[in-house]
Amino acid sequence: MAKHKILVVDDEHLIRWSLEQSLRKQGNEVQTAASGEEGLRLVREEAPDLVLLDVQLPGIDGLEVLKKIKEIDEEIIVIMLTALGVLETAVKAMRLGAYDYINKPFNLDELAIVIRKALETGALKREVAHLRSQQSGRYGISNIIGESRHMKTMLTMVQKIAQSDASTVLIQGESGTGKELIAKAIHYESPRADKPFMAINCAAVPETLLESELMGHEKGAFTDARSLKKGLFELADGGTVFLDEIGDMEPGMQAKLLRVLEERSFRRVGGTKDIQVDVRILSATNKDLLKAMEEKTFRSDLYYRIQVIPIFLPPLRERREDILPLVYHFIEHFNREFGKNVKGVSRIAEKFLMEYGWPGNIRELKNIIERAIILENEEMLLLEHLPYELVAKTGGGGAGPFNLRIPPEGIDIEDVERELIRQALEISEGNQSKAAKKLNLGIDAFRYRMKKFGLL
Repeated sequence: MAKHKILVVDDEHLIRWSLEQSLRKQGNEVQTAASGEEGLRLVREEAPDLVLLDVQLPGIDGLEVLKKIKEIDEEIIVIMLTALGVLETAVKAMRLGAYDYINKPFNLDELAIVIRKALETGALKREVAHLRSQQSGRYGISNIIGESRHMKTMLTMVQKIAQSDASTVLIQGESGTGKELIAKAIHYESPRADKPFMAINCAAVPETLLESELMGHEKGAFTDARSLKKGLFELADGGTVFLDEIGDMEPGMQAKLLRVLEERSFRRVGGTKDIQVDVRILSATNKDLLKAMEEKTFRSDLYYRIQVIPIFLPPLRERREDILPLVYHFIEHFNREFGKNVKGVSRIAEKFLMEYGWPGNIRELKNIIERAIILENEEMLLLEHLPYELVAKTGGGGAGPFNLRIPPEGIDIEDVERELIRQALEISEGNQSKAAKKLNLGIDAFRYRMKKFGLL
């Protein structure tokens, strides 16, 4: 069990001594001070985890010491030691950031319980702060890969949105373009970053359950409602709710969502009380909502309410400058995750990656790099490490994977053979054995043809 550093600041020698002995027996590292000035010096030099601070001190009084401790490090836990009949002073101390107060004379066992709870609370706060810091670092705008002009412009816009008071944002783009990543960047770059980010996929939850998930329900609201449940809007108060695939939301639920957006309040299922919330609502869809409005499957009033600030993420095929930066980003990521040491991608593999159409966008690219890193052990990703479908589909609308057509005027079969040998060598990075296998030839037969066509 880790030792905690505890500082006792009290002008009465007997109290300092008794607290020091008791706290040391509990495994703590203890220091004492007889005045506020000495206590502040030890706070600066030793950075204790917790301070037991007497309110009535000679010189600087306890409240002033408390203020200065919080200026030095607001994370230090302070428990005030007060005389009976000074409740008003104790209340002031709580307002200044004290964790709790204990009346003198105190019971050492009861004080030990208060100290233990205070230290546990402090540890939990530090853990939460650490996790939030990790999330902010992981999902911040600086971690979004984008070298293309469109992405740079879009990320500048995202930064402005994050810092603004915009309450509704619509993120549109094909599946796999990174809509949720943008939503998280908006949240974690905003003043709401220390509040919850709550996400739900509207297409994955039936309408009958979606209302309960978003707005919660009262006990007994329906057969399985055995207890009160808070919904995402309530849980995310002060933070962000991300409604993914909002284009798949049923019309009945759309009307209820519109009320939340317009009134910033809702009722739990089965409830009669309006609950006020302050949430930023980010919506995302890969559907054409204008077409959905024409088809009467998406409410026009809801559309105009959620798209006050629209963001459009282009497909990967329309921002090819981002492909290789993403490839190397994922290589670095999966090297760390799987303990590999892949250093790069061969030129011919880069060429195929750049020319591929990426129907699954960034998600597909990430999956391909992950699979290659897991299965292969070489220092470079080669063309042969990429899926056959990617290689076969790259290069346009030929009759086969190598885009071969007989021209109207005919062709010399030896020219075709020479080109096949050349391409096999190219995609095999000059490795004759691998190139021979690509054409189902033995190595001697392959070398004979290389020599025949002047390629050896």
